[in-house]
Amino acid sequence: MGRKVLQVKGYSPDQIKSLFNQDEKYKIGMKLYAVYQVSKGQATRKLEELYNTSFKQICNWVHRFEEEGLTGLKDKPKSGKPSRLSSEQKDEIKMILQNKKPSEYGYNTGTWNGPILMEYIKNSYGIKYKKAQIYNILKEIGFTYQKGRARYPEADQMKRSEFKETYKKTQ
Repeated sequence: MGRKVLQVKGYSPDQIKSLFNQDEKYKIGMKLYAVYQVSKGQATRKLEELYNTSFKQICNWVHRFEEEGLTGLKDKPKSGKPSRLSSEQKDEIKMILQNKKPSEYGYNTGTWNGPILMEYIKNSYGIKYKKAQIYNILKEIGFTYQKGRARYPEADQMKRSEFKETYKKTQ
């Protein structure tokens, strides 16, 4: 029987990755360390899995670092169609999601989700989005997908704890 593998509890891999993406300094540091490993002779193909990116992206980091130094490792502004929501509107939506319930706006639920937010934006700002774009906006303003877990107020916590202990002993 092999050794037990160390696991991280309380955080998913996506949550940990999002921590890297929150601070520009972490992202630059990660890229700089990849460049450092290449300078020590490490093959970019071997670094692909470690950095969860393509070998070509690692090559790009190396070339940009050689040409521009640390500033070459900073993310460039993304091209694409500008958002139809202004930054003030996004800030307002963020505040609403954090402090208000959909039921306060006439929706028949206590939690926000993509379709309800789509309808709220359409009614409040006259902007119609598709479901995929709503989740991009949520990510942009700092929210992540959270799967709800049912909790039943009528459940007896003592009986639940006893059942868990009994179940663990039988396994």
